[in-house]
Amino acid sequence: MKFSLTSLLAYGLAVEAHSIFQKISVNGKDQGQLTGIRAPNNNNPVQDVNSQNMICGQSGTKSSTVVKVASGDRIGAYWGHVIGGAQFANDADHPIAKSHKGPVMAYLAKVDNAASAGTSGLKWFKIWQDTFDTGSKVWGVDNMIKNQGWVYFNIPTCVAPGDYLLRVETLALHSANKPNQYQFYQSCAQISISGSGTLVPSGTVSFPGAYKSSDPGISANIYGLAGQPDNGGKPYQAPGPDPITC
Repeated sequence: MKFSLTSLLAYGLAVEAHSIFQKISVNGKDQGQLTGIRAPNNNNPVQDVNSQNMICGQSGTKSSTVVKVASGDRIGAYWGHVIGGAQFANDADHPIAKSHKGPVMAYLAKVDNAASAGTSGLKWFKIWQDTFDTGSKVWGVDNMIKNQGWVYFNIPTCVAPGDYLLRVETLALHSANKPNQYQFYQSCAQISISGSGTLVPSGTVSFPGAYKSSDPGISANIYGLAGQPDNGGKPYQAPGPDPITC
């Protein structure tokens, strides 16, 4: 449900600058709202790296659809301030507040059946990330906002066919210079990959467990001497492993 700003204030509801990954596209074809998606029912962040909510977000909606994709396909992941996109007309925090600088990352985990698989004990490998460009001072979140909520990446051509959960995650670092004030947002898509790839990565990670709150890419001060979110001009190392290469 969406609300006007007036009604939000009248009912005392908070206007949070948060975000939800809520739909995918395949080679430019929008698969539809929440189709093939496991998404939280609110846009609150996860702020405990040891929480089970680090896997696919807080409990919420779960689709019965498995989206068919092929290795090499271009996937779009759409983020919105609330389910449905903007929370109200001219929502300045859609898809997320401009202040919420940080990386956007994508992981895969092989499962027997993407529609019914549980999330505990899965082995995840990173396939893509958009972090921070030291030249342009642009963060992954900036690119998401520029693309009106969409981020894009390709399914690696070498990945073995089968069912997978696709975990897409944003890490907001605007307050991460304070203890445990990092903000993770994530949902999972249910996909079935076709192709002739054979790679079953050995360097997988588990969620929770892949990250520590003390990781330099999580407990980070992204502000330079002038107070701008430019990471002091230094390279930024995203948490977790590097994306696989084919």
